[in-house]
Amino acid sequence: MAYDVVIIGGGPGGYNAAIRAGQLGLKVACVESRKTLGGTCLNVGCIPSKALLHASEMYEKARLHFGDLGIKAKVDLDLGQMHKQKDSTVETLTKGIAFLFKKNKVEHISGHGKIIKPGVVEVTDHDGKTQTLEAKSIIIATGSEPTPLPGLEFDEKRIVSSTGALDFPKVPKHLVVVGAGVIGLELGSVWRRLGAEVTVVEFLDRILPGMDSEVAKQFKRILEKQGIAFRLGAKVTGATTTKSAVTLSVEPAKGGETEEIKCDAVLVAIGRRPFTANLGLEDVGVKTDDRGFVLTDHYKTNVEGIYALGDVTHGPMLAHKAEDEGVACIERIAGKPGHMNYDLIPSVVYTDPEVAAVGKTEDELKEAGITYKVGKFPFMANSRAKANHETDGFVKILADAETDRVLGAHIVGTGAGEMIAEVVAVMEFGGASEDIARTCHAHPTKSEAVRQAAMGVEGWTMQM
Repeated sequence: MAYDVVIIGGGPGGYNAAIRAGQLGLKVACVESRKTLGGTCLNVGCIPSKALLHASEMYEKARLHFGDLGIKAKVDLDLGQMHKQKDSTVETLTKGIAFLFKKNKVEHISGHGKIIKPGVVEVTDHDGKTQTLEAKSIIIATGSEPTPLPGLEFDEKRIVSSTGALDFPKVPKHLVVVGAGVIGLELGSVWRRLGAEVTVVEFLDRILPGMDSEVAKQFKRILEKQGIAFRLGAKVTGATTTKSAVTLSVEPAKGGETEEIKCDAVLVAIGRRPFTANLGLEDVGVKTDDRGFVLTDHYKTNVEGIYALGDVTHGPMLAHKAEDEGVACIERIAGKPGHMNYDLIPSVVYTDPEVAAVGKTEDELKEAGITYKVGKFPFMANSRAKANHETDGFVKILADAETDRVLGAHIVGTGAGEMIAEVVAVMEFGGASEDIARTCHAHPTKSEAVRQAAMGVEGWTMQM
């Protein structure tokens, strides 16, 4: 069967590329090894984790905070139903992608895709049968997988990856999270709200590496106030597992005495690595780096007609980055000026409060020697946040000291992931902090804190 484009991988990058190809009139097939579309994000990542984050947040608010609002409630946890609604959400959305494929004339081929030579993909289905697809262009969009930690092999029962942490059949009494990045803090928050004692062990001396350091420090204090314990500057060197418990060996990252931490489950969340196993890349000469990332130039690999995007390439491992790359890559293949701005990819930690960021951090601006101004505004002084009892956190706007162009924005607060979009839009058009400061915002809203922080860049914050 001959196609204009064959895409290997049906995650956010792959399925958006496939749909865009269909919209542009290209004959396209999307090969996915899972039986359902959506990739890691939809099946065992972004979506099920957000379903659990939302449900656990509602549970904790009903259990601990409804009384403050004058609402009397007796709350019980039904973990089975919580998992059921999570799985139902995933099922609905995967079916939605399948519908969009049919609508846009995308052929979904279930099986493992392997590049035999440029222009040829062999697909092996779940019964072991093979078929050969010919294509003018091939896109590798196979995503990533959890990075293992030597000495802590995944069994997805006691020592789990992010996948196993979505499906604990009961709430762990003590959960140790190895890694203080986004995934570890999100899933640690879920199980802490549901009753687990949670300890986070992190090799570095801070949480959320890469985030603004002021944000990371304040966010850590908030999480500690919520009950999460942190062991920073520490490394896990081994584990002993029994049917009912795990004993971890932990020592200071800089060296020192080893101690033991006993728990009944361990989540290893030290990052993700590109998934390129058995794709035939070596056989056709596609270049990768020493960490397995496919090397690209505007999505093109070094082999003519073969492209790569999403988590298998360099850059933030974020679904929305892959989505935009999928569209841009297809548009370039179709002869259009496909483009995305890599400087303005927002990142969000979906805890409560959330953490959202776009652009440069203060640390990066200082290191680069760029002169900048800062405007900050706390949610404690925001009227809607006060009324909602959601006053943790702040907004910080960074702007060029000479031009006032917004260079970065960082928000810790409930709903931060939604609020950051305003700043992304302003930055996309090269806007200044004054553009935000002089834009009327509805009152009372938490988004007013973004405006007040922008006002603060020039020193005229005026709301309490």
